[in-house]
Amino acid sequence: MPMLDMPIEKLRVYQGTNPRPDDFDAFWDARLKALDSVDPEVELRPAAFQVPFAECLDMTFTGIGGARIYAKVVRPRDASAPHPAVLMLHGYSGDSGDWCGKLSYAAMGYTVAAMDCRGQGGLSQDPGGHTGNTLHGHIVRGLDGPPEDMMYVQVFLDTAQLARAVMAMDDVDAGRVAASGGSQGGGLTLACAALEPRISRAASTFPFLSDYRRVWEMDLVKSAYKELRDYFKRFDPRHERAGEIFAQLGYIDVQHLCPRIRGEVYMAVGLVDETCPPSTQFAAYNKIASKKSMALYPDFGHEALKGHEDLVFQFLRQL
Repeated sequence: MPMLDMPIEKLRVYQGTNPRPDDFDAFWDARLKALDSVDPEVELRPAAFQVPFAECLDMTFTGIGGARIYAKVVRPRDASAPHPAVLMLHGYSGDSGDWCGKLSYAAMGYTVAAMDCRGQGGLSQDPGGHTGNTLHGHIVRGLDGPPEDMMYVQVFLDTAQLARAVMAMDDVDAGRVAASGGSQGGGLTLACAALEPRISRAASTFPFLSDYRRVWEMDLVKSAYKELRDYFKRFDPRHERAGEIFAQLGYIDVQHLCPRIRGEVYMAVGLVDETCPPSTQFAAYNKIASKKSMALYPDFGHEALKGHEDLVFQFLRQL
């Protein structure tokens, strides 16, 4: 079996390297309480794209900090009510994608909601206001301020607000809502299922945003994680604050959120993934206490996994 990382028997028991803050649970409980006070002010408008069997809608809602967040919503016209829903979460720097990619679920009678992450390639607002570096990179954005102001704290909460908005729809069964995504979307899928424990299924493909210190120790801070090296070179060139920095990154490390997940999880990992190393993904998977399963792709890296989308579809159709 090809091996970039640890042997498979070590991966199956690996518990992560990046530190978990002592107040991690209290921190996220406080963030969710703050979200409770935010009126989502959900607005739905007919989209320019339409098909006969489903209603396509532009949705906006209010996230933490007052940002208006955009999502594409596809709602089946003749589905039974209440019916299941799928939340789609995209890769780093991307957007919610084309409408046609949501139609297979709508044809099956599911509502679909695909969110644009704030400050990335879509239509969601990014109000800013972060202390320190905002040159590039959402992992390090806000790292010089209090942890609650970190960019990914806000994005994680946006996924929970999206789930709440969809679960509140009259025709959606709140007990049959799933989340799905790859790379950043895979990490956000885990965060969403952790912060909104009513998520009943989560399909996470090679999740990003896990075990930052392990990525550093493997010297794989390139591509999606390159901003970590840039941050150290610019702001801590002698690594005098390394312990403090990795500790703060622990607040946005999805492996530490995974014990909160209550729904069933399906994860896929490519064993030669140099973008999100396998051990960082296993660190998250090994902390999930709910029902779970994993598909391994020995010869694949951070790329399209042959046949995988069909497996995700079959997993989610069991809603």
